[in-house]
Order: sequence, then C-alpha cells, then structure tokens
Amino acid sequence: MNPIDEAATMRKVYGRLMPLLFAMMFFNYLDRINIGFAALDMNKQLGFSPAVFGFAGSIFFVGYMLLEVPSNLLLHRVGARRWIARILLTWGAVAAVTAFVFNDTSFYVLRFLLGVMEAGFLPGVAVYLTKWFPVRYRARAVGGYIIAGSFSAVLGGPISTALMTYADGILGLHGWQWMFILEGVPAMLLGLLTLRIMTERPADAAWLSADEKRWLESTLAAEREALGGNTHFPLLRVAADIRVWSLACLFGCALVGIYGLFLWLPQIVKSLGHLTNLEVGFLSAAPPLLGVLGTFLISRSSDRTGDRKKHLAFVYGMSALAIAGSAYAPNPVIAYVLLCITGLFIYAGNPLFWSLASSFRTGAAGAATIALINTIAQFGGLVGPWSIGLVRSATGNFKLALLTIAAFLLVSTIIALVMRVTASDDETASLTAGDAAPRA
Repeated sequence: MNPIDEAATMRKVYGRLMPLLFAMMFFNYLDRINIGFAALDMNKQLGFSPAVFGFAGSIFFVGYMLLEVPSNLLLHRVGARRWIARILLTWGAVAAVTAFVFNDTSFYVLRFLLGVMEAGFLPGVAVYLTKWFPVRYRARAVGGYIIAGSFSAVLGGPISTALMTYADGILGLHGWQWMFILEGVPAMLLGLLTLRIMTERPADAAWLSADEKRWLESTLAAEREALGGNTHFPLLRVAADIRVWSLACLFGCALVGIYGLFLWLPQIVKSLGHLTNLEVGFLSAAPPLLGVLGTFLISRSSDRTGDRKKHLAFVYGMSALAIAGSAYAPNPVIAYVLLCITGLFIYAGNPLFWSLASSFRTGAAGAATIALINTIAQFGGLVGPWSIGLVRSATGNFKLALLTIAAFLLVSTIIALVMRVTASDDETASLTAGDAAPRA
C-alpha cells in the first residue's frame, strides 16, 4: 500500500460531504423557524390567537421526541443515504403543504407531522459522520454543518419576509403561503440529490483511491473498537447519574428561552413599532448574528480557562438580565438593543453545554448519556413557544412573556452554578466496573 497523505484525504472527504450537509442543515432550521415570520400575516388572516400559534410551535417537539429514537434505529437498518433522503423528502413536503393550513386543527396536525418527519435528522447526520471522519477530524466536520443553523437564523428573516412581500398575490396565494412552498421545495430537491450523490461509506466512494479507502476504513474500525465496540455499559446507571438530570434540566430551561424567543422574535420586533414585514425580517437577523460572535468569543474564553460551568452561568445570567430589561425598556430602541444583547449571549451557551455533556463519558456510555440528556431537555421546546402564547393571550402584550423567559434562564443560571460535573468516587468505581464487563 502506498503512503497516504491523510490530511489531503480528509480535505477531499470534507469538500465532498460538507456542502450537501450544510445545505441540509440550513433548510432544516429554516423550515423549523419560518412560522415565526409567516405569523406576521398568517395569524391575522386565519384568526390564530397567540395561544393557538404558541401551541402549534410547541407540538412540533411532541412528534420530534416520539420518533427520534425509532428513526435512528431505522437509519441503521436501511442505511444513512436512503433514510436521510427520506427525511428530507417528507419534511420538505410537509413544510410546503403548511401553505394550505386553513384552521387551528390543520395547523396543529401539520406542525406535529413536521416534527415526526424531521425526527432523527440531526442524530442521523451525526451517525453518518462517524462513518467518514476519525475523531481527530470530527469536530471540524460537526462545526461545518452545525454553523449552517446560525446562518439560517441570520438569513431566514430577510429571505422569508422578502418572499412574503414580493410573492404576495401571485396565482392568488398570500405571501406567507409562497414562503412555505418556496422554503419547503429545496428540502425535497436535496432529498433527491442525496439519493443520487451521497456515498454511504468510504468503501463505496469512487472519488477516493483504493489506498485512501483502506486507510480510512481501517482507521475508523480501530477507533470504534477502542471506544467500546465489544463492551457493555450500564444504561440504568447512566440514567441514575444526577449530573445527567442536572444538565438536562439546565438545557431544557435554556431551550424555553431559545425556542420561545426566536419563534416569537418577529412578532416581538413587530410590536416595537410600525414596521413592514421586510423591516422586521432584517431587524430579526441582528440577534442571531450577534449570537455567532458571542459563540466564538465565549467558547474561546471557555477553552482557554477550561471552565464550562461558570461560563454557562454567565451567558444564561446575562441573557436573563437583558431580556428582562427589554420588558421594562422605556422606549422601543432600547428594548430592541436589549433583545440583540440577549441574542449575543443566549446562543453562546450551546457549545458550552455540549462540551460539558460530552465530557462525562466516552464510547457507548457517552452516546447514551448525550442521547438521554437531549431527549429530556426537549421539554424546553414543548414549554417555551406555548407558554409565551398563553401569556400573550392573557395579557395582550409581551412584557410578562419576556419575564417568563427570563425566569427560566435564571433557573438555568442557578443550576449551572450549583451542579456537580465530576463523578463521585462511588460512581466512578461502579461505572468503571460496569463499562469493563463483557457483553452478555
């Protein structure tokens, strides 16, 4: 076998896979949040109350949570290429059909189905990456598609409101209807493209040399073996770990703020003054754009100091203060600036959280830990949008809704300060013994 330039091989793999995965992630996030912009016109035209809109935003997560694990199991059975293509085709179709909702029930059903069809996408892509990227190259690969969500949050407002503004009335459809259609169709096209060009594993890649295939397959096989390919882990002990529940509650409370704020952000911005939809779209881009900056700066500081807990407490504490300040701001300009500051900090907690969650264990036990934390934490998606809608309906303004978000973020701050992130001596001995046990 000829000597392999592994860096050049991985650049080839990255350049081949990342553009497609980036595009998938971009439209995944866009189709999840675009109801926030549609609501600027849709709610009035269809008579949706804030409570109805909030419940529709939350019911997405019911379908998502119910089908996430079964979807991942099916991915293992049928292969990542075909299953990810199926996810793209069906979620794109549901996203596009949302253009034709006509009452609250149809809205609930389609949002629930969107969660069902999208379930398993993110963990499925994560599994797919383990077939291609050795551990030392995987962080860059994950970052290469995860950052697409930030781009989608920044560009989603201008794109969605531009479609709503300039496509309004074409073929008798409202602008928000065209927005759903034109943002759902690309996901379906990506599904067809995935079937055509996505390669399941290195051994099947015609664009790699025989030596590159052998090196990559053997490297990945050795890593899987080293990370517990033939070991058993005590799942019940993982579930009994207080750190798992502490971190899940912390992130779940933070997700109340993240999902609640950014699904409602267009309407919150709209309430600040007499703004056109296009103006709302561009103003809504600033908080997530500042969030990209905050993520870079805070993550760099956390890596430099090695601290996660205090940094998590800092970003969620600052988010709570900023959004509470926005509720009491004396004028719309100050309220908007404080919303931007909220965006600067609230997004920065995500990489800190996942860095902390992934530091508890490695191998199969680590995967189980992360999956359990993520599943529990999704209660934030259920609570956030709906609770804000209920508060908005009851009070007629966003003041108490913003304070509700601040309260949940404050809980996240407190948990970050007091939680234990290292295992006790008893847990360490118990888990070590369990991890070392052979498979039954």
